[in-house]
Amino acid sequence: MTILITLFICIIALIGTPLFAVMGGSAMLNWWNVDGYQQSVIVDFYQLSSKPVLKALLLFAFAGCMLGSSKAPNRLLRLSNSILGWLPGGLAIVAIVSCALLTSFTGASGITIVALGGLLLPAMLKNNYSRKFSLGTITASGSLGLLFPPSLPVILYGVISNTNIDDLFLAGILPGVLLIVVLSSYALWKGQTTHVIRQDFTIREVGKALWEAKYELPLPFLVIGGIYSGAIAVSEAAVIAAAYVMIVEMFIYREVKFSDLGRVSRESIMLTGGILIILGMALAMTNFMIDQEIPERVFEFANQYMTNKYAFLAILNVFLLIVGCMIDIYAATVLIVPLIIPIASEFDIHPVHLGIIFLVNLGIGYVTPPVGLNLFIASLRFRESVLKLYWAALPFVFLLILALMAITYIPQLSLLFISK
Repeated sequence: MTILITLFICIIALIGTPLFAVMGGSAMLNWWNVDGYQQSVIVDFYQLSSKPVLKALLLFAFAGCMLGSSKAPNRLLRLSNSILGWLPGGLAIVAIVSCALLTSFTGASGITIVALGGLLLPAMLKNNYSRKFSLGTITASGSLGLLFPPSLPVILYGVISNTNIDDLFLAGILPGVLLIVVLSSYALWKGQTTHVIRQDFTIREVGKALWEAKYELPLPFLVIGGIYSGAIAVSEAAVIAAAYVMIVEMFIYREVKFSDLGRVSRESIMLTGGILIILGMALAMTNFMIDQEIPERVFEFANQYMTNKYAFLAILNVFLLIVGCMIDIYAATVLIVPLIIPIASEFDIHPVHLGIIFLVNLGIGYVTPPVGLNLFIASLRFRESVLKLYWAALPFVFLLILALMAITYIPQLSLLFISK
């Protein structure tokens, strides 16, 4: 019977059945096969609804969609360029930093590529950057902000793994900065070797850019500063972010009209609703696997080939990179995290460190050929062949993997700011 259920689930997955239906159906059939009842999905949705931190998902998604619907990306780009544009490769560094900041608020690297790509690509080409390097920079930078508040994937990981979300955000500071520094160093070297055009640094332009973005600049300090200082919880930061963005974009800049409010709300609800449906169905499947001691069996099998935690981490990175380029980060979180946590605990890997490793891997997976999601989004956005995006992204993937190795094998990068 178990073989028939597995075969049936594989068939409906291969014909394109939505992921939540595959996971939910699998959970119900397996519970029925083992215990003769099918209430698990209902029970897990009830448990899910009792988690107060999930309120933050919708509010942060709303704030991100609101920013994406305004001219905030333009102001962010101008400000970053006025400060960093004088450096060799300065505009490329601007692209890297701008994409990281926007992704941290939207929680979706695809939105960043769509929102900023139309501004950044023409600007980089105009400043003598090669098209290949420009495409690679924008595509790879789209997922850099996933470790910074108020990133939705961090919140979701905390919910799934029962890890303190504030600790995860604190742990993501140095690894997130490292990823940005690594790519920025490459951009700096590239700017020196290709003689790109630089923007003159002038106090006047910086002042104008600061003044233009004066109402949006306090937002990162309110959210990030509040969370890191411990003054506010993540759910409270979400309320502040949503309210502040709504006031600024609708009543001060007036770039988002009341008639747009329904569309923005619909976008944020669809994003959050999709996450929650997948989450509820995945929890049902997770509980079944825990009940049947599947993680323990996986560990017993893996233990034959992994003699220490370093070997485990190496295999884990390869596995997660493959998962990251094939499955969306939200679906991968709810599917994979419950499986790897018990195994990682056997090797005495700190749960917060494991979370950072997981999120960095999934972020790199977005730009890893052959099926990284960002590659296809960039292909559509810039009307380039996916093969061309592969070659453009490869140097950046290589550099990000080097940074991943440092994050994996130097736990202090993740654990420096949190209590052990």
